Amino acid sequence: MGAGAVTCLMIAVIALNAFAAAAGLALFAVAIWVAVDGYKLYPISGVSGKDDIFAAAWIAIFTGFAFFLTCLFGIFAALKRSRTLMMVYLIVMFIIFLFECASAITAATNRDYLVGNSNLVKKQMLQYYADSSTQGKQITQTWNRVMEQVECCGTDGPTDWLNFDSTFKTNLGQTSVWPLNCCKNVYNTKDREDCIAGRSSAMFTEGCFKYIESVLSRYTWAVSWYGFSVLMLVFFTLVISMVYYMQLD
Repeated sequence: MGAGAVTCLMIAVIALNAFAAAAGLALFAVAIWVAVDGYKLYPISGVSGKDDIFAAAWIAIFTGFAFFLTCLFGIFAALKRSRTLMMVYLIVMFIIFLFECASAITAATNRDYLVGNSNLVKKQMLQYYADSSTQGKQITQTWNRVMEQVECCGTDGPTDWLNFDSTFKTNLGQTSVWPLNCCKNVYNTKDREDCIAGRSSAMFTEGCFKYIESVLSRYTWAVSWYGFSVLMLVFFTLVISMVYYMQLD
């Protein structure tokens, strides 16, 4: 291949690595957003032992920043036209590529486990809500906040608290058939009594699962599908970089 063609390949490698570096930095930022858990739903995921979405986010934090640094090194290696430096770049990029593959796959499969249907989330709610254990307190706080902020009640609806046995029914069922956070205005005595009596005008009648599903799906899209798009860009970059490497003397 002529010197002009090699120069064109070098420019392509530099340009692709510049794009990949920016994409890696964006992945790093997105993964931090997921790991921080701005919606505070980690307890619902963590209590099942299936918190792989958040584990995948931590992997993506590493891989995103590693892609950024390695792409900068790749630009330097391409400019130097050094086979040794390009070989180091290719090996490191491939290793990071494998880690990011694991992150994307982990997040996608864990999302399907948690939000494939509402039964798992409902089972955890019934088991841990109003429980005195550490996990129970975390789940109770999470559900109270979700029901109040989203204006929903239970997983699929208020009947979850009626139709199934639960820790709440065992511990607090003598005072109310569902948590007071299901009530629209718990501070008004009349509204609270109407809510406890089951009058729909005084309580939230929609379930919370759609909200939980949407949040976990956002997390998954951020880590898995954006990660997958970065992988496609990195794969193409690696292919062009390997072609460039083979043309170097």
